[in-house]
Amino acid sequence: MTSGAWPWIVIAGLGAFHGLNPGMGWLFAVALGQHRQDRRIVWLSLLPIAAGHALSIAMTAGLLVLAGVLVDVRTVSVAAGLFLIGWAMFHWFYGARHRVRVGMRTGLAGLGLWSFLMASAHGAGLMLWPVLVPLCFPGDVAAGAASPVVPALLGIGLHTLAMLGVTAAVAVSVYEWIGLAMLRHAWINLDLVWTVALVLAGMVLLVA
Repeated sequence: MTSGAWPWIVIAGLGAFHGLNPGMGWLFAVALGQHRQDRRIVWLSLLPIAAGHALSIAMTAGLLVLAGVLVDVRTVSVAAGLFLIGWAMFHWFYGARHRVRVGMRTGLAGLGLWSFLMASAHGAGLMLWPVLVPLCFPGDVAAGAASPVVPALLGIGLHTLAMLGVTAAVAVSVYEWIGLAMLRHAWINLDLVWTVALVLAGMVLLVA
């Protein structure tokens, strides 16, 4: 699944997965809207949440693409895979102790910073690397005539749009109809799902 439309589908799927995770923003958007009793805040919150997430993804992807140009792509992939697995273990055992705290009175700039820090702390950008490799470096070779920047930017844009769409759908649904109280009876341990996803992404990089 490294050719054709599959990499783009996976990138969009990861964006949807990130949008579904309450730790990436929709829970905060709902809580902020309820605190201020204004549904417009829910919609406005989506913009800095998406911007912060996209910036974190772009910085991580940019560093990996630059490393792939300067160093052997396989070396970068192995290093990123080991880091992902190690980060997954750290996140599982110690992540809850280092949550980013932002008060309900924060502005949109503070919310964007929070989103950036959360995406970075979760290793969200690293999860894209297994899919960006075949797009940016076909055949696992460094960029020649074709620049890896364009597919990387397109991937980041697609990922962000998918994340924003799912975040908006979940945030509005919870705010308007479901309510936060219901989540106490229908909660999924997404920290476990996230940790498993990080490990799987790391393993893909190691064996690909």
